[in-house]
Amino acid sequence: MSDELRRRLRGLPVFPEQLPELDLKSSPAQPGELFLDWLEQAISAGLLQPHAFSLATAAVTGAPSSRMLILKNLEQDRWYFATSRLSRKGLELAQNPQAAMNFYHAEPGRQVRVCGPVRLLSAEASAQDWQERPSSDGAKNPDWQLYALEALEVEFWQARHDRQHRRLIYRRDAPDAAWSSTPHS
Repeated sequence: MSDELRRRLRGLPVFPEQLPELDLKSSPAQPGELFLDWLEQAISAGLLQPHAFSLATAAVTGAPSSRMLILKNLEQDRWYFATSRLSRKGLELAQNPQAAMNFYHAEPGRQVRVCGPVRLLSAEASAQDWQERPSSDGAKNPDWQLYALEALEVEFWQARHDRQHRRLIYRRDAPDAAWSSTPHS
C-alpha cells in the first residue's frame, strides 16, 4: 500500500502553468511591503482565509508544535496574532518566546515564512482584540492575549511550474536593525 500511495502522491498535479512571478531584482526594502502586496492580491482574487497562517512554537524541551491562527495586524515589522495564555501555544510562548509563521496561498503558489521573538501586548490591547472578534458576546476573557512577532527573517517563496521556484529572504540582526535581502532561484 505505501508504494501505491507514494506513486499516487507523486502523480498529483502541483502547480498550474500560469503563476505570478517574483521579481527578485526590484523587491521593496521592507518585507512587510511585499507581504501586504501579496495579501492584497490574495484578497482581491477571493482566496479564502488569506490571513490564516500556521504558527510554530517549541516547548522548553524543544518539542515543536503548530496550529492555524489568523493574522490580526501588521505594522512596523510586528506581526500580530492572539490566543489564550492558557492554551498550549500560550504556555509554549511563555516558556520560549520564539515563533515562526507560515502563510500559504495555494492558487498563486505563494508562501511566506516569518520568524522572530514574540512579545506580549498590553492587557488593554488584548481585551480590545477579544471584543472585536466576530463571535464576541460582550463577555470578558482575562486569559486572551494579543502577541506581536518581531520579524528577524521573512522568506517569500514563489512557485514555478518548471519547479525552479524563486525565494527572496529578508534578514536583520535585531528588531530595530535594517533589513538586508538575498534572492535565491
